[in-house]
Amino acid sequence: MLRSYGPCSFGAGQLAALKRAVGTSVSVCIPARDEQATVGQVVGAVHAELVERCGLVDELVVVDDGSTDSTGRVATEAGAVVVAQGAAGKGRAMRLGLDQTRGDIVVYLDADIEDFDPGFVVGLVGPLLSNPDVVFAKASYRRPLAGRPGEGGRVTELAAKPLLRILFPELAAFDQPLAGEVAGRRAPLEKLEFEPGYGVEVAMLIDLVSSYGLGALAQCDLGERRHRNRPLAELSPQSETVIRTVLARAGWPGPP
Repeated sequence: MLRSYGPCSFGAGQLAALKRAVGTSVSVCIPARDEQATVGQVVGAVHAELVERCGLVDELVVVDDGSTDSTGRVATEAGAVVVAQGAAGKGRAMRLGLDQTRGDIVVYLDADIEDFDPGFVVGLVGPLLSNPDVVFAKASYRRPLAGRPGEGGRVTELAAKPLLRILFPELAAFDQPLAGEVAGRRAPLEKLEFEPGYGVEVAMLIDLVSSYGLGALAQCDLGERRHRNRPLAELSPQSETVIRTVLARAGWPGPP
Protein backbone atom coordinates (compact mmCIF):
# COMPACT_ATOMS: atom_id res chain seq x y z
CA MET A 1 0.00 0.00 0.00
CA LEU A 2 1.21 3.49 -0.85
CA ARG A 3 2.04 5.67 2.14
CA SER A 4 0.27 9.03 1.86
CA TYR A 5 0.93 12.20 3.82
CA GLY A 6 -1.33 15.22 4.03
CA PRO A 7 -0.31 18.86 3.94
CA CYS A 8 1.30 20.19 7.09
CA SER A 9 2.21 16.70 8.31
CA PHE A 10 5.64 18.03 9.29
CA GLY A 11 7.25 21.24 10.51
CA ALA A 12 10.57 22.59 9.26
CA GLY A 13 12.00 23.08 12.75
CA GLN A 14 10.86 19.63 13.86
CA LEU A 15 12.53 17.99 10.86
CA ALA A 16 15.72 20.04 11.24
CA ALA A 17 16.07 18.82 14.82
CA LEU A 18 15.39 15.24 13.74
CA LYS A 19 17.94 15.57 10.93
CA ARG A 20 20.62 16.68 13.36
CA ALA A 21 19.70 13.94 15.84
CA VAL A 22 20.09 11.14 13.27
CA GLY A 23 23.11 12.68 11.53
CA THR A 24 21.51 13.02 8.09
CA SER A 25 22.18 15.71 5.48
CA VAL A 26 19.79 17.16 2.90
CA SER A 27 20.60 18.56 -0.54
CA VAL A 28 18.21 20.41 -2.84
CA CYS A 29 18.80 20.24 -6.59
CA ILE A 30 16.94 22.37 -9.12
CA PRO A 31 17.35 21.60 -12.83
CA ALA A 32 16.59 24.72 -14.84
CA ARG A 33 16.58 25.96 -18.41
CA ASP A 34 15.53 29.51 -19.27
CA GLU A 35 13.64 30.06 -16.02
CA GLN A 36 14.97 33.49 -15.01
CA ALA A 37 11.46 34.68 -14.15
CA THR A 38 10.89 32.14 -11.36
CA VAL A 39 14.14 30.43 -10.37
CA GLY A 40 15.16 33.27 -8.06
CA GLN A 41 11.95 33.00 -6.09
CA VAL A 42 12.35 29.24 -5.66
CA VAL A 43 16.02 29.43 -4.69
CA GLY A 44 15.55 32.47 -2.47
CA ALA A 45 12.74 30.87 -0.47
CA VAL A 46 14.68 27.64 0.12
CA HIS A 47 17.85 29.54 1.04
CA ALA A 48 16.18 31.98 3.43
CA GLU A 49 13.80 29.60 5.19
CA LEU A 50 15.47 26.19 5.08
CA VAL A 51 19.19 26.88 4.80
CA GLU A 52 19.66 30.01 6.90
CA ARG A 53 16.68 30.10 9.27
CA CYS A 54 16.32 26.49 10.42
CA GLY A 55 19.13 24.50 8.79
CA LEU A 56 16.95 21.76 7.32
CA VAL A 57 18.76 22.06 3.97
CA ASP A 58 22.55 21.76 3.90
CA GLU A 59 23.19 22.24 0.19
CA LEU A 60 21.35 24.11 -2.56
CA VAL A 61 22.39 23.54 -6.19
CA VAL A 62 20.91 24.70 -9.49
CA VAL A 63 21.93 22.81 -12.64
CA ASP A 64 21.71 25.25 -15.54
CA ASP A 65 20.77 23.11 -18.53
CA GLY A 66 22.03 25.31 -21.36
CA SER A 67 19.96 28.41 -20.53
CA THR A 68 20.11 31.30 -22.98
CA ASP A 69 18.74 33.80 -20.46
CA SER A 70 19.95 34.90 -17.01
CA THR A 71 18.85 31.77 -15.13
CA GLY A 72 22.35 31.05 -13.79
CA ARG A 73 23.02 34.59 -12.62
CA VAL A 74 19.61 34.93 -10.97
CA ALA A 75 20.05 31.59 -9.16
CA THR A 76 23.51 32.55 -7.92
CA GLU A 77 22.30 35.89 -6.60
CA ALA A 78 19.44 34.14 -4.80
CA GLY A 79 21.83 31.86 -2.91
CA ALA A 80 22.41 28.70 -4.97
CA VAL A 81 25.58 27.08 -6.20
CA VAL A 82 25.15 26.91 -9.97
CA VAL A 83 26.53 24.06 -12.06
CA ALA A 84 26.28 24.52 -15.83
CA GLN A 85 25.91 21.95 -18.57
CA GLY A 86 25.01 22.19 -22.23
CA ALA A 87 21.38 21.70 -23.23
CA ALA A 88 21.51 17.97 -22.45
CA GLY A 89 18.00 17.49 -21.08
CA LYS A 90 16.27 17.44 -17.71
CA GLY A 91 17.22 13.89 -16.80
CA ARG A 92 20.92 14.54 -17.36
CA ALA A 93 20.64 17.74 -15.35
CA MET A 94 19.12 15.77 -12.48
CA ARG A 95 21.89 13.18 -12.66
CA LEU A 96 24.56 15.89 -12.69
CA GLY A 97 22.91 17.46 -9.66
CA LEU A 98 23.08 14.14 -7.85
CA ASP A 99 26.76 13.78 -8.73
CA GLN A 100 27.55 17.34 -7.62
CA THR A 101 25.88 17.09 -4.21
CA ARG A 102 26.66 15.10 -1.06
CA GLY A 103 23.41 14.95 0.92
CA ASP A 104 22.06 11.65 2.24
CA ILE A 105 18.63 12.84 1.05
CA VAL A 106 18.32 14.63 -2.27
CA VAL A 107 15.29 16.80 -3.06
CA TYR A 108 14.50 17.79 -6.65
CA LEU A 109 12.41 20.87 -7.41
CA ASP A 110 11.25 22.35 -10.69
CA ALA A 111 12.40 25.89 -11.38
CA ASP A 112 9.20 27.18 -12.98
CA ILE A 113 6.94 27.15 -9.91
CA GLU A 114 4.98 30.34 -9.29
CA ASP A 115 4.31 31.40 -5.68
CA PHE A 116 6.75 28.75 -4.46
CA ASP A 117 6.35 27.60 -0.86
CA PRO A 118 9.36 26.14 0.99
CA GLY A 119 6.84 23.80 2.57
CA PHE A 120 7.23 21.76 -0.62
CA VAL A 121 10.68 20.71 0.59
CA VAL A 122 9.45 20.12 4.12
CA GLY A 123 6.62 17.89 2.91
CA LEU A 124 8.93 15.79 0.73
CA VAL A 125 11.71 15.37 3.28
CA GLY A 126 9.38 14.50 6.14
CA PRO A 127 8.56 10.89 5.18
CA LEU A 128 12.23 10.03 4.64
CA LEU A 129 13.47 11.58 7.88
CA SER A 130 10.65 10.14 9.97
CA ASN A 131 10.56 6.64 8.48
CA PRO A 132 13.72 4.68 7.57
CA ASP A 133 11.67 2.31 5.38
CA VAL A 134 10.79 5.09 2.91
CA VAL A 135 13.32 5.51 0.11
CA PHE A 136 11.46 7.94 -2.15
CA ALA A 137 8.74 10.58 -1.81
CA LYS A 138 6.74 12.10 -4.66
CA ALA A 139 4.59 15.19 -4.67
CA SER A 140 0.85 15.27 -5.12
CA TYR A 141 -0.93 18.57 -5.71
CA ARG A 142 -3.80 20.35 -7.41
CA ARG A 143 -2.98 21.93 -10.76
CA PRO A 144 -5.17 24.72 -12.12
CA LEU A 145 -5.02 25.93 -15.72
CA ALA A 146 -5.78 29.60 -16.44
CA GLY A 147 -7.64 29.79 -13.13
CA ARG A 148 -9.69 26.65 -13.73
CA PRO A 149 -9.23 24.10 -10.93
CA GLY A 150 -8.10 20.63 -11.93
CA GLU A 151 -7.49 21.46 -15.59
CA GLY A 152 -3.67 21.50 -15.44
CA GLY A 153 -1.32 18.61 -16.03
CA ARG A 154 -2.50 17.74 -19.53
CA VAL A 155 0.37 15.35 -20.33
CA THR A 156 -0.19 13.68 -16.98
CA GLU A 157 -3.93 13.20 -17.42
CA LEU A 158 -3.99 12.31 -21.12
CA ALA A 159 -0.80 10.27 -21.53
CA ALA A 160 0.97 9.19 -18.34
CA LYS A 161 -1.88 8.13 -16.07
CA PRO A 162 -3.88 6.12 -18.64
CA LEU A 163 -0.75 4.23 -19.69
CA LEU A 164 0.27 3.52 -16.11
CA ARG A 165 -3.22 2.26 -15.24
CA ILE A 166 -2.98 -0.22 -18.12
CA LEU A 167 0.67 -1.29 -17.92
CA PHE A 168 1.66 -0.60 -14.30
CA PRO A 169 -1.62 -0.61 -12.35
CA GLU A 170 0.19 -0.60 -9.00
CA LEU A 171 1.22 2.99 -9.80
CA ALA A 172 -2.34 4.21 -10.33
CA ALA A 173 -2.39 5.52 -6.77
CA PHE A 174 0.06 8.30 -7.66
CA ASP A 175 -1.87 11.47 -8.40
CA GLN A 176 1.03 13.19 -10.17
CA PRO A 177 3.38 10.56 -11.66
CA LEU A 178 5.23 13.24 -13.65
CA ALA A 179 5.75 15.57 -10.68
CA GLY A 180 9.19 17.15 -10.70
CA GLU A 181 9.09 17.65 -6.94
CA VAL A 182 10.53 14.47 -5.41
CA ALA A 183 12.97 13.40 -2.70
CA GLY A 184 14.99 10.24 -2.37
CA ARG A 185 17.77 8.60 -0.47
CA ARG A 186 21.10 8.89 -2.22
CA ALA A 187 21.93 5.19 -2.51
CA PRO A 188 18.74 4.20 -4.38
CA LEU A 189 18.98 7.28 -6.61
CA GLU A 190 22.56 6.52 -7.55
CA LYS A 191 21.52 3.08 -8.82
CA LEU A 192 18.96 4.53 -11.24
CA GLU A 193 19.41 5.01 -14.95
CA PHE A 194 18.24 8.59 -15.39
CA GLU A 195 16.33 9.02 -18.63
CA PRO A 196 17.85 12.03 -20.43
CA GLY A 197 14.69 14.02 -21.08
CA TYR A 198 11.14 14.51 -19.85
CA GLY A 199 10.57 10.81 -19.25
CA VAL A 200 12.89 10.91 -16.25
CA GLU A 201 10.25 11.27 -13.51
CA VAL A 202 7.97 8.44 -14.63
CA ALA A 203 11.00 6.21 -15.25
CA MET A 204 12.23 6.86 -11.71
CA LEU A 205 8.84 5.90 -10.34
CA ILE A 206 8.60 2.66 -12.31
CA ASP A 207 12.17 1.62 -11.54
CA LEU A 208 12.00 2.37 -7.82
CA VAL A 209 8.74 0.48 -7.34
CA SER A 210 10.23 -2.43 -9.26
CA SER A 211 13.31 -2.47 -7.02
CA TYR A 212 11.87 -1.60 -3.61
CA GLY A 213 8.12 -2.17 -3.76
CA LEU A 214 5.24 0.27 -3.41
CA GLY A 215 5.50 0.27 0.38
CA ALA A 216 8.91 1.96 0.23
CA LEU A 217 7.50 4.98 -1.57
CA ALA A 218 5.40 7.85 -0.25
CA GLN A 219 3.06 10.42 -1.74
CA CYS A 220 2.96 13.88 -0.19
CA ASP A 221 0.12 16.36 -0.63
CA LEU A 222 1.72 19.76 -1.23
CA GLY A 223 -1.48 21.70 -1.82
CA GLU A 224 -1.70 23.67 -5.07
CA ARG A 225 1.05 24.05 -7.66
CA ARG A 226 1.01 26.75 -10.31
CA HIS A 227 3.61 27.03 -13.03
CA ARG A 228 4.10 28.30 -16.56
CA ASN A 229 1.61 26.37 -18.68
CA ARG A 230 2.98 25.49 -22.08
CA PRO A 231 1.10 25.50 -25.41
CA LEU A 232 0.07 22.21 -26.96
CA ALA A 233 2.81 22.47 -29.59
CA GLU A 234 5.40 22.21 -26.79
CA LEU A 235 3.51 19.50 -24.92
CA SER A 236 3.33 17.09 -27.85
CA PRO A 237 7.07 16.18 -27.79
CA GLN A 238 6.88 15.79 -24.00
CA SER A 239 3.92 13.45 -24.35
CA GLU A 240 5.73 11.33 -26.91
CA THR A 241 8.79 11.07 -24.67
CA VAL A 242 6.67 10.01 -21.69
CA ILE A 243 4.76 7.44 -23.75
CA ARG A 244 7.95 5.95 -25.18
CA THR A 245 9.48 5.76 -21.69
CA VAL A 246 6.51 3.92 -20.17
CA LEU A 247 6.24 1.55 -23.12
CA ALA A 248 9.97 0.77 -22.97
CA ARG A 249 9.71 -0.01 -19.24
CA ALA A 250 6.82 -2.36 -20.11
CA GLY A 251 9.02 -4.26 -22.57
CA TRP A 252 7.97 -2.70 -25.87
CA PRO A 253 10.99 -3.06 -28.17
CA GLY A 254 10.19 0.06 -30.16
CA PRO A 255 9.06 0.54 -33.75
CA PRO A 256 10.40 -1.93 -36.33
